[in-house]
Amino acid sequence: METLDSIKTSIPEKLYSVLQAEGIDKLRPAQTKALKAGLLDGKSLLVCTPTASGKTLVAELAFMNAILNRKGKAIYIVPLKALATEKYKDFSRRYGKLMNSGMSIGDFDSSDPYLHTFDLIITTSEKLDSLIRHHAPWLRDIAVVIIDEVHLLNDPGRGPTLEILITMLKQLVKDAQLIALSATIGNEKELAGWLDAKLVDDKWRPVELHKGIYYEGKIEFK
Repeated sequence: METLDSIKTSIPEKLYSVLQAEGIDKLRPAQTKALKAGLLDGKSLLVCTPTASGKTLVAELAFMNAILNRKGKAIYIVPLKALATEKYKDFSRRYGKLMNSGMSIGDFDSSDPYLHTFDLIITTSEKLDSLIRHHAPWLRDIAVVIIDEVHLLNDPGRGPTLEILITMLKQLVKDAQLIALSATIGNEKELAGWLDAKLVDDKWRPVELHKGIYYEGKIEFK
């Protein structure tokens, strides 16, 4: 694995200091692949890797690089309000001294004009869909769009809203960097093509996964 020092000169000094203070000293395979694919150069990426393999840090590098280099705002789209709250707390704790983060998950009949004061906006698909339809003026300042759990496009409930949302964003902020995060899926190449993004896939996981069958108190591993 490559070390954090390998990108020290490629990211803002303040960002490097925060990551170092967080105890991050090595880059996981997916993170290294994303960097080589143009993560810090504004390239759109679809990152398909197992759970806990480091996808979130890929997103953090993208939006913090854009914010600290004054390229524009970042928006982080999640499927659930609870996940939005979790991300808001995590990012505020880690990067609160470097940027302002806000959360918008409430009233669908409001354009939430106060959001223009934030660098990072965390929201759900449904709320962002509402913000777009209300013509929130700050949307044109978006430089990075993060779509967490993009594989939910296949979900019969949330999938259609997410698909329409991505389609609208591609028209509304054509020059924005799109970072889509997903667990391993079967049609990743087709999805990357539809997103107009480079595919970053990797099978590495922090804990090796073993498959087996449990029967009568015993496990037989394959």
